[in-house]
Amino acid sequence: MGVTQTHLFTEEQNELANLAKAIAHPARIAILQHLVKTKSCINGDLVLEIGLAQATISQHLRELKDAGLIQGTIEGTKINYCIHPENWARLKSEFSSFFESYSACGSTC
Repeated sequence: MGVTQTHLFTEEQNELANLAKAIAHPARIAILQHLVKTKSCINGDLVLEIGLAQATISQHLRELKDAGLIQGTIEGTKINYCIHPENWARLKSEFSSFFESYSACGSTC
């Protein structure tokens, strides 16, 4: 979808699509799962945990941070990342509402 076409959709639809795009890579899912499990993480730990190159991990972290799903604090030469609690709750709420809006009608198409 071209950037100019997003105006055809509601703000909610665009936001849900952007959140879906942010988590639509297995490496990002692995990063999020690790952060949820450990409550925080140093970037180097992710390289060891996930097995991807530092540059690749950094790129995925940037995508997750740009989407607001994670946050980081600088400690010396390292950055500690963790889940952004408010935005994580928003992600959960948005997807829950989306999936709960469907109710089976009993017919097939």
